[in-house]
Amino acid sequence: MKESIHKYFRVGTIQWMSHPPVSYDLLDSIKTIACDDFFDALEVTQIKDDTLRAAAKNLLAQSHLKVCYGAQPRLLGTGLNPNDIDEEGRKKAEATLMEAVDEAEYLGAGGIAFLAGKWKPETKEQAYAQLLKTTRNVCGYAKTKGMTVETEVFDYDMDKAALIGPAPYAAQFAADMRTTCNNFGLLVDLSHFPTTYETSKFVIRTLRPYITHLHIGNAVVKEGCEAYGDMHPRFGFPNSANDTPELLDFFRVLKEEGFFDAENPYVLSLEVKPWGKEDGDIILANTKRAINRAWALLED
Repeated sequence: MKESIHKYFRVGTIQWMSHPPVSYDLLDSIKTIACDDFFDALEVTQIKDDTLRAAAKNLLAQSHLKVCYGAQPRLLGTGLNPNDIDEEGRKKAEATLMEAVDEAEYLGAGGIAFLAGKWKPETKEQAYAQLLKTTRNVCGYAKTKGMTVETEVFDYDMDKAALIGPAPYAAQFAADMRTTCNNFGLLVDLSHFPTTYETSKFVIRTLRPYITHLHIGNAVVKEGCEAYGDMHPRFGFPNSANDTPELLDFFRVLKEEGFFDAENPYVLSLEVKPWGKEDGDIILANTKRAINRAWALLED
């Protein structure tokens, strides 16, 4: 493409993935990303310390970055399940998502994203009903603040084993949600397509009316190989499923399906993290090179 990717997308990254908190200081991470004008958006998550949260808010306010909020760690890190068939468990998950809406608002984000919880075949229909209840309640609360809610589509049997997807099931859920909540959408991630045994064309076309947010990344889906599952390794990682050709295909499908929107660009975030002792900043540069190459190969 002759035109810049930044014309059509707000290119972002996921702070806690790019700079895992075990190795990187939060404020240093936000400052590093905010000083890099390749990025138009930054996705942040729960900040438990009040002083640290206020400092993060101050940096984000200076940056002119679009701020997004991922509530996934609030669930993955605690075992809370928004589709828990135990009502008390479901309510606890709902409560943390309500808190996420408040924190997102404070940090300057326009909404939150989260994922469905684990499920069992014998209670799948009950779990689906519970997830609808949770998501509708959170959407209702978010709407009072003019905010949005997104469910990210994950694998259903490989690693996270979340209730939503694969893509056809995610489409059913989104359609049910949209009957009552017009502030709901889906977040789709290129790195999850191999984990749901689907292609970019199939996922994007199946979920076209409901997609409001995009992620790109990589995955290893060969059993027994290093970083197997939903681990988001760098592009070019051994035995992995996605690299520049798959990213180019993803861009082609997005272009064909009308996602290149200069007036209201979608957020397109990198969800790639360093593996082992890899350096987060080098992995960020790696991902930008893959994006730049795929974009350069995309036909006008």
